[in-house]
Amino acid sequence: MLKRLLPLALAAFAVGTDGFVIAGLLPAIAADLGVSTPAAGQLVTVFALTMALSAPIMGALTGGLDRRSALLIALTVFVIGNAVTALGTSYEVVMSARIVTAVGAGTITAAASSTAAAIAPPERRGRALAFVMGGLTLSTALGLPLGTLIGRADWHITLWAVAGIGLLAAVGIAVGVPRVTLPAASLPDRLRPLRQVRVLALLAVTSLAFLGSYTLYTYLVPALRDATGGNESLLTLILLAWGVGTLTGNIAAGRLVDRHSSARVLTGTLAFATLALALTPLATRALAPTLVWAAVWGVSLGVVVVPQQHRLIALGPAAAPVLLGLNSSALYLGVALGGGLGGLAQQWLGLAEAELGLVAAGITGLALLWHLGTTRHPAGSAGLSAPAVTVRR
Repeated sequence: MLKRLLPLALAAFAVGTDGFVIAGLLPAIAADLGVSTPAAGQLVTVFALTMALSAPIMGALTGGLDRRSALLIALTVFVIGNAVTALGTSYEVVMSARIVTAVGAGTITAAASSTAAAIAPPERRGRALAFVMGGLTLSTALGLPLGTLIGRADWHITLWAVAGIGLLAAVGIAVGVPRVTLPAASLPDRLRPLRQVRVLALLAVTSLAFLGSYTLYTYLVPALRDATGGNESLLTLILLAWGVGTLTGNIAAGRLVDRHSSARVLTGTLAFATLALALTPLATRALAPTLVWAAVWGVSLGVVVVPQQHRLIALGPAAAPVLLGLNSSALYLGVALGGGLGGLAQQWLGLAEAELGLVAAGITGLALLWHLGTTRHPAGSAGLSAPAVTVRR
């Protein structure tokens, strides 16, 4: 089983690293391409927005293919996109390459999860999903700081490394993963849950939570100048603290949700995140408080996804794959809007990067209030049937 799941987890790790690491390289990319840091930040915005919008479309277009073929096609697009990004010498070329990369990345995440669920026996399905998505979580703890460290000399090297990981995952999938055939779902089928107010309300919580955090996170490196003094090693240490915090939060979230209601877990998490973000201008003035602040913020952000997934699955267990796919799109929509808002706040309001924490706190507080509103209404059913699955070598 491990032989089959490992390349899927590696693919998820590549996607996560690719999505997170650009934020750590923004100053170097901006300088190399001759643009401002907020303009370079739009590389994160456009990548995330493309993932959010293309995932359901590409899912429908590749729905007739077995999952192994869909993954290999998506990884090919992903690797080519990263290679072109690494070779790019102009802002326009790099931006175009990020769009292409995002199309492949959005398909990889959903296909890897559905493949893991299909090839695992029912009694081990949860652990299989956790193992594969653990690659995505691990990318925040290791991929981001390591990618930033590797890119200290030349940011292009990091993109080549990500492309190499994607290529290695493709080889592993081609050799070790069986063909998995799922019933094809049309684009209207994938979007049908959006007709339900309850589903939209929960997805809005996901978008607002990540919009808040990524208003700051996209510009985190310049926001940490006072704490690091421009020292790249100290920057890597802070990013590692944030990543380990995120990983810890993700692991703890599963246990918290098993013991307490998902709504209560999310309430505490969003309240904690709001406080942490509000303290950004004060906490990031020196290294020691910054390390504590980064870990605390990382833990709170790492918890968010799991209770949201549980709440969505409760709406209709048979519709879980579609609902979780929509939640991923909502997450990346929040990431995209956060990167855009952070850039606009700097350009239009003249805010320093660390002051974006106040804007982020306000949005996260709004997410908390919206979430509290959703807890007052009982969950309904998503009303979708469970698909049949065929697995063959």
